[in-house]
Amino acid sequence: MTGFKTLDDIGDVRGKRVLVREDLNVPMQDGHVSDDTRLRATVPTVSELADKGAIVLVLAHFGRPKAPGPEYSLARITKAYEEVLGRPVRYVDWEVADENVAMLQPGDIALLENTRFFGGEEKNDPAVVDRFARLGDLYVNDAFSAAHRAHASTEGLAHRLPAFAGRAMEAELKALEKALGAPERPVAAVVGGAKVSTKLEVLRHLVAKVDHLIIGGGMANTFLAARGVDVGKSLCEHDLKDIALEILDAAERANCIVHLPYDVVVAKEFAANPPSLRTCNVHEVGEDEMILDVGPAAVEALSDVLKTCRTLVWNGPLGAFETPPFDAATVALARTAAALTQSGSLVSVAGGGDTVAALNHAGVADGFTFVSTAGGAFLEWMEGKELPGVKALERQ
Repeated sequence: MTGFKTLDDIGDVRGKRVLVREDLNVPMQDGHVSDDTRLRATVPTVSELADKGAIVLVLAHFGRPKAPGPEYSLARITKAYEEVLGRPVRYVDWEVADENVAMLQPGDIALLENTRFFGGEEKNDPAVVDRFARLGDLYVNDAFSAAHRAHASTEGLAHRLPAFAGRAMEAELKALEKALGAPERPVAAVVGGAKVSTKLEVLRHLVAKVDHLIIGGGMANTFLAARGVDVGKSLCEHDLKDIALEILDAAERANCIVHLPYDVVVAKEFAANPPSLRTCNVHEVGEDEMILDVGPAAVEALSDVLKTCRTLVWNGPLGAFETPPFDAATVALARTAAALTQSGSLVSVAGGGDTVAALNHAGVADGFTFVSTAGGAFLEWMEGKELPGVKALERQ
């Protein structure tokens, strides 16, 4: 990874207007923010700049508006944002942005209206970049979760104003560099989820980068079927069996060991604690049964694999973790990974929506080295793709 400038390189910001791109796309329920995780993630950057006397102008999108409307206005979250920051936040509508920003004093924080109210934001329209840029002296990108988009506020501005990575972006990039950029070996990757089709590029990229690839979730069934295992009624993409074999062949050529479950938890219906629940060898799955989790013997073996590794990247659950008892394998392996991390023997980086939920469910999210809340951006990074918002921050 090429170096990038951080807030440590930004110099004296007193009285300077700093445009800070954050991810404030928070879930709402009954008119209130129902999860303030993304708001809290912005606090280090926004507070540091305000404390140093900058005029902080926060840029963010909210939802996917086809046209400006009150349901997509960031005015809805201003109060919650004030509570999280513990200081006043001025909401600024685009129609009066120039006048309002001109009145701000050093240390003030303003939340500018939804960037997507400009039709050209997502097209990286130079006119929209100009509109944003004229409000600021410096640009800070703190939204890794939007870094896979080449939008005006995520990529264009970095070419128009002196550009820096915020603290959350800096932490994310350093963690990702440790995980796959220049990791300590051996490296293991856990990749789960329902379908191989959604993770094809991830798997193809990882087999050339890691020493152990642990495949779980519904996608493991496709690999088992490709190896001739009858998976019964299990979720399985039979039309991708040839591609699964190609990935297994590529792994073999790269000396990457692929781990598939050899014992599994099955049931005749997908429901919590069904009466037909049983654990069996993968070769003993009945034609009327479906695989819903990795079995305990396989989890124990996978735990032993992690004990030999120095680095772990995790994306996706091992089973249908939302429905007990099919959360058992994910919880058990996540707890092993967290314990190894806390003992200092493992660097563990996890990301993706389901992954964060699964680690929170297991009660170990705080036990990992780094847990990314970025969805699409984290996946594209796992695919080995260049992220426009990150590329634009690289030192020229």
